[in-house]
Formats: sequence, structure tokens, C-alpha cells
Amino acid sequence: MNIKPLADRVLVLPAPAEEKVGGIIIPDTAKEKPQRGKVVAVGQGTKDDPMVLKDGDTVLYGKYAGTEIENEGKKYLMMRQSDCLAILNEK
Repeated sequence: MNIKPLADRVLVLPAPAEEKVGGIIIPDTAKEKPQRGKVVAVGQGTKDDPMVLKDGDTVLYGKYAGTEIENEGKKYLMMRQSDCLAILNEK
């Protein structure tokens, strides 16, 4: 990965959108934008806002949060740490 977020920003790899709901296949145009993803890089934080998130965290974020970035054929979201709503504990 050659992208390093600055300050309080994080780079998130969005989870794939669901392709099937109750046996019905959803076309690409009707899929909902995912609202969860995996943190792949974090900035160093700011003096007033230290980083809580770390690489590997699975986060829940707002529907319209972040800026889409494409790198090496993958789509990522760059957002501020404050745009993340929660850290999900997966068991």
C-alpha cells in the first residue's frame, strides 16, 4: 500500500455490497452502498484528536462519508476518524 493518510484521516476498504437477498439477485444499479469496512491505514492523529482507530479495525461509517479513491484496481474511502460511527467487534 503506497497511501499514507495524514492527520486524523483513515483509509477504509469498504465491504462488498450484498448480491443476493432472500434468493433474489440484486442488479448492480440497485445495490446499496455498504456502510462498513476494514481500516487499512491510519494517520498519526492531531494534538487535539489522538487516533483511536488502528489498522485491521472493522468500522461502521455514514452512508455518504469519505472520498472514493482507486488504487491498484481497488476502491477505498478516505475519511476523517470522526466520520466513523463505531468499531465493530466481530466474533
